[in-house]
Amino acid sequence: MNQDWILQKKETRRAFSNATWVPLRSSCNDEQGEVRNIGYVSEYFGCGSVAFPPEHREVAEQLGWSSIGIRHSAQPYAYEDGYYSSIEQYQYNDKEPIGVHLVFEHPQPVVGGRLWILNPDLIVALRLIKDGNNWVRPEENFVVVVREVLDEKGDHRLIEIKREFLLDYLAARNLSLRLSCYRQRVENVAELENSAYANLTNQQEQRDGGRFELLIRSLEDVYGGSLASIRVWRTDVDEDEDAPVMGPESNDNTDYENSQGHLSGYEGIRVEGEFWRDEWIEHQGQSKRVRGDADTNLPQFIVETDGNRMASADLDNEDIGRWLWFRSCIVNELLGLRGFSLEWYTAETGGIRSTSGCVTHFGINSSDLITVYAYDIARLDAWEQHIWVAHNVVPDGKVSNELLASQVKAKPASTHAVEELLFKVMEWLEEGFRQEFNVSLYTHDIEHTAAMVNISRFASKDQASLLRLAKELVRVFSDRLDVRELRKLSTHSNKEKLGSNKLLEDVLAQKIGYDKARRVFSPIGGAYDMRVGDAHPTSSKIGDALKLAGIDESKSFLRQGEQLISNFGQSIWWIGKLIFETSEEPRK
Repeated sequence: MNQDWILQKKETRRAFSNATWVPLRSSCNDEQGEVRNIGYVSEYFGCGSVAFPPEHREVAEQLGWSSIGIRHSAQPYAYEDGYYSSIEQYQYNDKEPIGVHLVFEHPQPVVGGRLWILNPDLIVALRLIKDGNNWVRPEENFVVVVREVLDEKGDHRLIEIKREFLLDYLAARNLSLRLSCYRQRVENVAELENSAYANLTNQQEQRDGGRFELLIRSLEDVYGGSLASIRVWRTDVDEDEDAPVMGPESNDNTDYENSQGHLSGYEGIRVEGEFWRDEWIEHQGQSKRVRGDADTNLPQFIVETDGNRMASADLDNEDIGRWLWFRSCIVNELLGLRGFSLEWYTAETGGIRSTSGCVTHFGINSSDLITVYAYDIARLDAWEQHIWVAHNVVPDGKVSNELLASQVKAKPASTHAVEELLFKVMEWLEEGFRQEFNVSLYTHDIEHTAAMVNISRFASKDQASLLRLAKELVRVFSDRLDVRELRKLSTHSNKEKLGSNKLLEDVLAQKIGYDKARRVFSPIGGAYDMRVGDAHPTSSKIGDALKLAGIDESKSFLRQGEQLISNFGQSIWWIGKLIFETSEEPRK
């Protein structure tokens, strides 16, 4: 270690009033070696906190480490006269609550250890949920709001909160948080002269809003010295009695002995730097989350073909009568966030369901842009709006026809999204196999909402992602086919070596012949070959696979993705149609 470390000048300059994370309670001790030996090094940080309303500010200014530091514990107390002090209350004098605890201490007397508990009012007000050792806010993309650090025994070392959320909560309750922190660093050296601390002497100073003290002492002065002990015992108990009873204590029925000694032999010097500081965390008068105050930092969106923008606050009107245009990649970015999902209403319209509980209705226009009614964006939480505005573009290709049909004409299109149809025909084929052959077609079920994240036209942004989309289609269909059951239904001479697609194709061929069955399976086979192309993107067979899957490469990649899903789903439909109803012929 060095002088900068023991003097803590860098650390004392940092105040929590402008830090990202604010400790609500901390007792972190990191040490190496034995405390009485040369070479011992330790670093301790402790912090306690209490929130106070304005009317008790003057009294709270007098409170420091001894009053609200780590030694102070938030505990409930029941008085004999019936008065009860709840655990949230901080009492200056008995029955005189003046502050609010944000962290409670809960000893575990039977099982051992202790717990620190975040104030439930803060948890519910900010709508937090526990995620491991963190408290997160699902409505804001599961952002971590509170972090808890535990030691190897499971005891708490630290609970800290992100300042942005703390200020929101404090503003809602009109409280200011008072912190009292203590930082200590210690090193035991053999001798001061030949150490990194040779030029240092004992000192005390006011620094950075706190008090620093450097103390240099010999280990002999710290741990050596005289000691005395005394032992007192009773002499009036007959151990042979069945139920002995002791009388009042007196000099006649007690005896004692005492001893004295001296501890010595401690070599070395203890160099110790300590810093105490009390500080306030003040709210800024705004509580967007808890109290619902208006957000003054909302973005502006492009609304005109000349790039003119309007503030989100001006668009937050159901009757504003405007639409906004966004790049289609916004859907993938949102679906990449935890808790977001995609749902379809028609072939070209759908909704993005977010963790805030809102569903943003969108349409896809002729230029492959996402169009959304402006009010539906303006009503979103601020953090979501900032994601949307990053993909906002100048209007191009008009508003989606099917979105207008729903929102203006009140006559939604009767079309269906290919993504939605795909999952329906897979379920329909499974039901048909159960009824026709009394077997299960798939080895396991899939969760449609989760699968829709990867299986949508929006997943296709370039050729590489188009190939990955094919891989996902194969995964949710071909890879789930129950090979064992299909082999029982197959009559192929080499069925033990056939894969899932070929076995299902053989079952179909028994109904309509091998040539027609091969034609029905072309899009599925093409997607399977595209999956191989995903692993080997330079393969010359990719073009053949795209052709087999029925992909028109002159279309945009979004439309190629839509076409891939559509063709794949139609193949599945024809498989069931021709196995269970042979009166129809597959399309050429």
